[in-house]
Amino acid sequence: MRVDGRRRLMPCGPIALVLGLALACAAGGPVPAERSEAGLSTSAAPPPEAAAPAVKAGDLVFAADFEDAQALRAWSGSPRTDAGREGGRAVVVTCADAASAAAVTVPLPAAHLRGCKIIFSAYVKAEKVSDRPQPWNGVKFMAPIDSPSGRLWPQGAIPVGTFGWRRVVWQAFVPEDATVMTLVLGLERVTGTVWFDDVRVVVRRPPIVRRPRPAAAGPVYTGRDLPRLRGAMVSCDPTREDLRVLGRLWNANLIRWQLTGWQPPAERTALEAYDGFLESHLKRLDAALPWCEEYGLRVVVDLHAAPTGPPGSGRGLFNDAACQEKFIEVWRKMARRYKDSKAVWAYDLLNEPVEDAVDEAVDDWQALAARAARAVREIDPGHAILVEPAQGGGPDGLRELVPLDVPGVVYSVHMYLPGAFTHQGVFDEGARKWAYPGRIDGVDWDKARLEQALRPVRDFQDAYGVHIYIGEFSAIRWAPDGSAFRYLRDLIDLFEARGWDWSYHAFREWSGWSVEHGPDKADAEPARTPTDRETLLRDWFARNRKPAG
Repeated sequence: MRVDGRRRLMPCGPIALVLGLALACAAGGPVPAERSEAGLSTSAAPPPEAAAPAVKAGDLVFAADFEDAQALRAWSGSPRTDAGREGGRAVVVTCADAASAAAVTVPLPAAHLRGCKIIFSAYVKAEKVSDRPQPWNGVKFMAPIDSPSGRLWPQGAIPVGTFGWRRVVWQAFVPEDATVMTLVLGLERVTGTVWFDDVRVVVRRPPIVRRPRPAAAGPVYTGRDLPRLRGAMVSCDPTREDLRVLGRLWNANLIRWQLTGWQPPAERTALEAYDGFLESHLKRLDAALPWCEEYGLRVVVDLHAAPTGPPGSGRGLFNDAACQEKFIEVWRKMARRYKDSKAVWAYDLLNEPVEDAVDEAVDDWQALAARAARAVREIDPGHAILVEPAQGGGPDGLRELVPLDVPGVVYSVHMYLPGAFTHQGVFDEGARKWAYPGRIDGVDWDKARLEQALRPVRDFQDAYGVHIYIGEFSAIRWAPDGSAFRYLRDLIDLFEARGWDWSYHAFREWSGWSVEHGPDKADAEPARTPTDRETLLRDWFARNRKPAG
């Protein structure tokens, strides 16, 4: 995803939740705890959990309507109630200090929910909630998850200001090694008052049962007639000269072409307006496809911006059936348009899907991707279909994905871990300098640690016998002491060892990712001599074979 020409960090949870709101308590009451930076309790180790029956879709994990005063005893944080919706009671949280936080919390059975996809819903009302300093601050309807591999911060997207009762629904995946999971309701780094009523936590999908691909199933589908595809992502409007340099001079044989920049109008006719946005981008692609054939470039058609309604309309891809039908319609249109194209290699169904605002009545990404893939296959039996996992296309997302029951699918992830290193100075002033290899944000990162971060991709490939494409990876050019080069070198070595196709992010899109620019952030001009990062890519591209003709 892109914001003003720049990438934002993978949305696997808040980048750094400053006040550490993840509180936990044992069933029935609080446990001894340390104090967090915000003066709130943080969790001690949870007690052993009793064996529980198998989890099923639709199981009610937790519910609270706050009518029973006795039920409040399970919550920590001194909960108090006020008038709720429809004459009932609701829990209310007030925060008077914008530098602090206030919340009530209750534990959830983490061990029992391992591997599950969980739906969280509640009715929320707010009064005079101040502007938040960061997007992840504000009204908190959140379920922090601890595991040996780290902490996750899944939460619902809720506006600030004053608004009446509205239903908020979101979902989260519970890692297979989760140890602590806590439901948090409150406010962070804002002032104001918020009410919560009819809170429910329900299992949307039980743990995935992985069935390895039979050894006799035949060769792995790649969708290509070349030994390997290596290239780069390009802007949404590259010039012929850009493609000539990349394809002919650098010998890349792949580009990922992004259909991006959708800005929904305020009116509810946004889905109709999407047609004009998409058509303008497809005309650019149409004009460039003959150039791609001329320069030996296979093309990934990347739907970088899904059809959605205007901000605040509640019309998102995972909570509005009309948006999902439009998504299927879009892929039917593109399949008809490109089914005979020699240059196209694959259709990337959706860039970095994020299931934040959801609704139980519409498809999740697993089901929607399968519907879209089947729609494409009905029209185009030849081109590969690429599927990225939620949340955000990162390696861990493959833990909650199963292969689609559709022929000709390749699975794709994006690799920007650790984000503190790859994106340093992108969304902040870059006061912290992180070098690779080295200790980055409290963790020692080297090639072995990168391989560990990619373990879910390797496991997915081995379990199902599928082909893998790394659609994006990068490191900001001003990472200190040549770090970006070393990071990219180690990643490419890992990709090549597993036979994965890949495309670097990005070629002549934004100078921050450009391998043609040097390490000085203030210098916006391309370097006079090739950088070590450019040389690295070109050395690998030199091994490429080109399409016949």
